[in-house]
Amino acid sequence: MSFLLRVVLPDKPGSLGAVATALGNAGADILGMDVVERAHGLAVDDLAVELPPGRPPDVLITAAESVPGVEVESVRPHSGRLDTSHELELIEEITGDPEHGMQLLAEQVPRIFRAGWALIAVREGSRSYRLAESSAAPETRAGDLPWLPLAKAVVIDPAVHWVPEPWSALDTELAAAPFGPNATALVVGRPGGPAFRPSELARLTHLTGIVTTVLGG
Repeated sequence: MSFLLRVVLPDKPGSLGAVATALGNAGADILGMDVVERAHGLAVDDLAVELPPGRPPDVLITAAESVPGVEVESVRPHSGRLDTSHELELIEEITGDPEHGMQLLAEQVPRIFRAGWALIAVREGSRSYRLAESSAAPETRAGDLPWLPLAKAVVIDPAVHWVPEPWSALDTELAAAPFGPNATALVVGRPGGPAFRPSELARLTHLTGIVTTVLGG
C-alpha cells in the first residue's frame, strides 16, 4: 500500500538521504519526493512511499524519526507517484477551454495540492453558494460565509471562520484564496491534514491569480 509522508527535517546535506535509508531499512520503497517548503534551516518534504502488504504505516513514522532532527507531520494513504508540473498543465487546459475554467480549476486543485476536495464559493449579500466543485466536495445547503470576501489566501479555522459542518468533518484542514474581483474564493479541503503551509498558500494565490486573468476576471 502507498502512503504520503510529510516530514520536517534539517535543511542540510545528508538529511534526506538519511531518511531515505531509514525508510528503506523499514521495508519502504520511495516512489517520489517533492519539496513543500524551505525556511529557517528546515525543509518540509512530501515523500510518496510504498509498504509491503501487512506492514503498518506506523513503521514509517518510527523509521523517519529515528534520524536526529526529523519530525513526521502526517501519514496518509496515497495512490500513484508525485507529479509537480500540474499547475502549468491546468493553466494550459483552462486557456483552451475558458468556458469550463472554474469547473476545471475545482476538479484539478485537489490533485495539485494533494487534498481531498475543492470548491469555488461566492457571497452575495448574506447568502453564499458554490459556483463549481470537485467530485468529492461535501454536500451542504446554501448558507453564508461571512469571511468573504478575502484579501489574501488564508488557512480557514472553523473556530474562527464559520463553515458548514461537513467541511470540517474528518479533521479536515481548510485553505481558501480570493478568486476574481468579487466576493468569490477557491476553498480547498484536506481531510486528516496536514495543515496548509505558507508556501502552499502562496502557490494557491499564484494559481488563482493566473486563472482569474485567463478567465478575464
